[in-house]
Amino acid sequence: MERMEKSEFAEYFRNRTKKFVVDNINLFRSLPKTEEAKIIGRQLLRCSSSVGANYRAACRARSQAEFHSELSIVVEEADESIFWMEILIDSNIVKPGEINGLMNEANEILKVVSTARKSVTNK
Repeated sequence: MERMEKSEFAEYFRNRTKKFVVDNINLFRSLPKTEEAKIIGRQLLRCSSSVGANYRAACRARSQAEFHSELSIVVEEADESIFWMEILIDSNIVKPGEINGLMNEANEILKVVSTARKSVTNK
């Protein structure tokens, strides 16, 4: 990816995290209608939607401390999203191939936001 200005990257990543939420909504809709799939799916829906919402909040932060705090929430929620996807796979509710792309995206979001959080911490 070419070098972007901070504001361009923020907009790009806002859109990327929003797409992550929408993709998780679509996954939820495709899950089997069993009770355990609904429960795990709702957990995934909550944390994945928090990724997008808290990244947007981080973009509106009024201070470095607030920015760091919001990014920390994004890190936690992205990691939790990965956890629930792993549970969906390990419990044979979904096949790995069905959500590999979504898991990869969650891992990439986690890496980017973790790196950003570390750079804020080091300032």
